[in-house]
Amino acid sequence: MIDFMLYTLLPILLKILLIVMPLMIAVAYLTYAERKVIGYIQLRIGPNRVGPRGWLQPIADAVKLMFKEVIFPKQANLYLFVVAPVLAIGPALAAWAVMPFDVGLILADIDAGLLYILAITSMGVYGVIVAGWASNSRYAFLGALRSAAQVVSYEIAMGFALVGVLVAAGSLNLGEIVLGQQGGIYHWYFIPLFPLFVIYFLSGVAETNRAPFDVAEGESEIVAGFHVEYSGMAFAIFFLAEYADMILLSMLAAVLFWGGWLSPFEGTVLEFAFSWVPGLIWLLLKTSFFLFLYLWFRATFPRYRYDQIMRLGWKVFIPVTLVWLVVVSTAQVLDIGPWFTEASDLVPVSEVIAPAVEPVMPVEKVDSL
Repeated sequence: MIDFMLYTLLPILLKILLIVMPLMIAVAYLTYAERKVIGYIQLRIGPNRVGPRGWLQPIADAVKLMFKEVIFPKQANLYLFVVAPVLAIGPALAAWAVMPFDVGLILADIDAGLLYILAITSMGVYGVIVAGWASNSRYAFLGALRSAAQVVSYEIAMGFALVGVLVAAGSLNLGEIVLGQQGGIYHWYFIPLFPLFVIYFLSGVAETNRAPFDVAEGESEIVAGFHVEYSGMAFAIFFLAEYADMILLSMLAAVLFWGGWLSPFEGTVLEFAFSWVPGLIWLLLKTSFFLFLYLWFRATFPRYRYDQIMRLGWKVFIPVTLVWLVVVSTAQVLDIGPWFTEASDLVPVSEVIAPAVEPVMPVEKVDSL
């Protein structure tokens, strides 16, 4: 039992901590970056009091939320009221188990990684519904229904967009999808799948209830939406789940459409000049760009009406994805361009990490010797 904990369980726990702890720090400083970026766009200063240039403001906010009282509404379902934030943050963290950060740098390299992410992230809507219902508030319940309908609607369009990546790569393994884009920026999937890429990213903005799709928790409305009755750390967990989902969807966009950890200069004359840059750095730079788009959208576009949001998802995004899936499938069958490869032609991640070795002699032959 002790050997199992030391050699099996402990390394897994350490890997989980190496993913979760930087993620929590990134979530905290993403809030700081959001306030700074929107401040610059709107000709304001943003946070600048706590620490040099306000760099310690996220830590001050976290300490403040830790010491704030959690108020339980009268006649609320206390058990579900407490469980709802866990249902929101759980899928947002569990999805990182299959995210490849570089060659071999992954917690669980499963063949159905893309399917796992789709399945686990779809569970987050239960946290929204349970939070609105358990609060015993009509405002929170209506906000939960609006948010759940929005998430489910755009999840369909996002799923169809990811099917296009599956058709192009011929694999559900995220590492193999990245390796299928080797050869430089012109081999990345965002070029042949550009409509699907745009729909995926905008659907991700809608799924995370971010502006201009934040009707479920609009700050300018009378109440905030499904989490209006939450305070203190209970509210902070919903906050963490939203920003963790933003980072997850941004990194997933980089992995599926922008070559993941691959260098954009691969196959060009600049490849040698940038060969010293680790793959993890390229992945983080691409993720940061998509996160900047989240902040840019919030400071730029006005909020949609709810009927406009639903019409965009059902009558625009889903038909476009279906049409483009036919185009991508045709290109795959006809082997058009450098992007579409047969699944058998992909190099498995295991062969990239370590070359094939001679099989070990079976136990029966060893005993006979």
